[in-house]
Amino acid sequence: MLCRHCDRRPVGRPRGLCWSCYYIPGLRQLYPSMSKFGRRGLGQYAPVKRPLPALPTLAPPGSMDKIRILMERAERGWELWHPRDAAFDMGLRPLARAA
Repeated sequence: MLCRHCDRRPVGRPRGLCWSCYYIPGLRQLYPSMSKFGRRGLGQYAPVKRPLPALPTLAPPGSMDKIRILMERAERGWELWHPRDAAFDMGLRPLARAA
């Protein structure tokens, strides 16, 4: 497999780049990770500050409503989490130790 950038040398570094191209300043940021463990999907590559959603959500974390809202926020390019979103507070207490 040849380098994704120069198309001349064999791949020897991550992102499908050859050794020389991988170490050119700023170049590797132009090529996303090809690793199966790399982050993918909307909202994952967010090095810049995105606008906050207009309103927080009352949907509890993990609910289908919250997941739907997070998907909408990602599609619109907003931050996924609003500081005033509903928190997971179900009054959980530590388990009593069995004697």
